Amino acid sequence: MTIIVTGGAGFIGGNFIHYYLKKHPVDRVICLDKLTYAGNLSTLKPVMDNPNFRFVKADICDRAAVERLFDEEHPDIVVNFAAESHVDRSIENPEIFLQTNIIGTEVLMDACRKYGITRYHQVSTDEVYGDLPLDRPDLFFTEQTPIHTSSPYSSSKAGADLLVLAYHRTYGLPVTISRCSNNYGPYHFPEKLIPLMIANALNDKPLPVYGEGINVRDWLYVEDHCKAIDLIIHDGRVGEVYNIGGHNEMKNIDIVKLICKELGKPESLITYVTDRKGHDMRYAIDPTKIHNELGWLPETKFADGIKKTIKWYLENREWWEEIISGEYQNYYEKMYARR
Repeated sequence: MTIIVTGGAGFIGGNFIHYYLKKHPVDRVICLDKLTYAGNLSTLKPVMDNPNFRFVKADICDRAAVERLFDEEHPDIVVNFAAESHVDRSIENPEIFLQTNIIGTEVLMDACRKYGITRYHQVSTDEVYGDLPLDRPDLFFTEQTPIHTSSPYSSSKAGADLLVLAYHRTYGLPVTISRCSNNYGPYHFPEKLIPLMIANALNDKPLPVYGEGINVRDWLYVEDHCKAIDLIIHDGRVGEVYNIGGHNEMKNIDIVKLICKELGKPESLITYVTDRKGHDMRYAIDPTKIHNELGWLPETKFADGIKKTIKWYLENREWWEEIISGEYQNYYEKMYARR
């Protein structure tokens, strides 16, 4: 079987490639990635010499490049992780989010229709549902929760989801969609909350927290997410949406304090900054559907996952220090200059 993974040099996509090659060693995996600022080829360094792995630098919005790759590889499955995903950046520049997240999805699905695939999987987000009130801990996002977006980022992901479902209904394209809660773990780009706090704390820099830090997120260890997607693309029902949640709700401020404690850093490093525009208060996913249909449950408790994550960042300082310095963007040239 041949699988194309778009956005595989990013955080979740990279972890998925590592997981998939171990779980399915006879399958061929092709990573298609534009290597934008959030794509880091060094994330894929451990698999670069795997004979069943190929890396292709291209933009999912480039129709000619995408069709050329499909013509060369004739994939059975496509998993689309490629996306602009940072809310703050979407507020500053919405256009690139619409281009990559919606038009790029359309280009991929057109190629899937042309060349024929057994499954197209769209990796989405729980942010398409908007948010939940802090005073209603009994409420959770289900697959039937109406879409109610808060940012240009979540709107672009919701638009892509609707397009995917329309391609299934209109053209019979075999699709699935997963909507996941916040991920954390190895290879997480240092602009996001957990890796940013770890990196800043290790360098004794201020730890910026939006507002009062009371916003709640449902955290999922990235390997658990990879296992869920693997189940969906092989056994999930075509045309269905699956919510993937971690059952690990935490306030942002509590996570930051926990990181300080684990690293032996003072909470005086915490600095409260002006809140994000339209900041969602609470995300919480009900993963009953994927549990009942595919037997999936999150395996990693947050207390264990955060320790594993901090340990990884301590043992792989070069990876994130190169990102902070900007050196990581030269990695593609360094890797391929000798190939």
